[in-house]
Amino acid sequence: MDKVRAEAQRLLPEVIAWRRSLHAIPEIGAEVPKTAHYVAAELEKLGAAVTRGVGGHGVVGLVRGGKPGRCLAVRADMDALAIQERTGLPYASEFPGCMHACGHDAHMAMALGTAKLLRAMRGELAGNVKFIFQPAEEGPGGALPMIKAGVLENPTVEAIVALHAGTLWKDVAGGQVGVRSGPMMAALDRFDLRIQGRGGHGAAPHEAVDATYIATQVVSALQAIVAREVKPVDPAVVTVGKLVSGSAYNIIADSAVMEGTARSLSQHVRELLARRIGDIATAVAVAHRAECTYKYTYGYPPLVNHAGFTQLVAGTAQELLGRDNVVELQEPTMGGEDMAYFLEKVPGTFFFLSTRNPGQGIVHGHHHPEFDVDEDVLWVGVACLAGTALNWQR
Repeated sequence: MDKVRAEAQRLLPEVIAWRRSLHAIPEIGAEVPKTAHYVAAELEKLGAAVTRGVGGHGVVGLVRGGKPGRCLAVRADMDALAIQERTGLPYASEFPGCMHACGHDAHMAMALGTAKLLRAMRGELAGNVKFIFQPAEEGPGGALPMIKAGVLENPTVEAIVALHAGTLWKDVAGGQVGVRSGPMMAALDRFDLRIQGRGGHGAAPHEAVDATYIATQVVSALQAIVAREVKPVDPAVVTVGKLVSGSAYNIIADSAVMEGTARSLSQHVRELLARRIGDIATAVAVAHRAECTYKYTYGYPPLVNHAGFTQLVAGTAQELLGRDNVVELQEPTMGGEDMAYFLEKVPGTFFFLSTRNPGQGIVHGHHHPEFDVDEDVLWVGVACLAGTALNWQR
């Protein structure tokens, strides 16, 4: 791994340049044409076989090894967020109201660096490495369209690896890697509720059915699902993030609309939340002489890392960085990730690279207008991805 480490460190200036170029052209959702063009062009310069337009604006680059073997995939997300950037960086977003505030620019840059490193070491690489650049991770989801378009075929992908840079786990210091077997990130689901009451004058509540009041009772009652119906050792979240009701201070609202998210780490808890949110909201509404309409939308599934492959990644990272710089994550996060769809199809792992640096003021969380990454540690991601590819093929 000494050669991999040295080569990744040598490539750091180029990785930083890629990251800065991509940071300046953020695009949202599935529509990432400029980003996809940039990534595809850079892959072609590296000598990879490039396929464009996979499942939309998805890009695939194939690096063939010098020896026969299996195919590993490396996945990187491409999309940005609808946030006005406030970093003040000289390479800040060129597009108002759009920003790479979740590290996807760094993910793409590290994947490009990994492709270049493996291309240079193809004589030692058995099999192929397929680089999957995916749009729409932040929504509506880009992994599933790429899978349906055949991204895991021709050649058949037998394992997959990806990483997330940033500040998700505070107990992982800058430049350290965090790994976890089993459930690592939650299912990301949405629910929508509408309470239909009967409007009236604020001075005559007895003649109305107050939708605002009923909605507040629903919000309160839903908290009992996690508190009293989910097994205490099974993580779950039910959050009503939006409640809209009423039009004036002296009018009793005839309707209320709620939007929320449900998070879980297992399918059985997920199904329980989906069922009981509707049951409870409907029962509360009926008890107060109102009606309730309910919609539950299943989003990304739980992200579950394969134990054996995670062990391989952890061992590779320890070879590269030393045991003290590889942290076993004790807790999952209730955030969601559509890398989960890939991990449902093939074994693999999603690991964490901490890019926080308090000394440089790089401490802001994901989706913050001042979010940034410590570029000096991006070589770690390149080394871990490339080293994993080489070790897995062996």
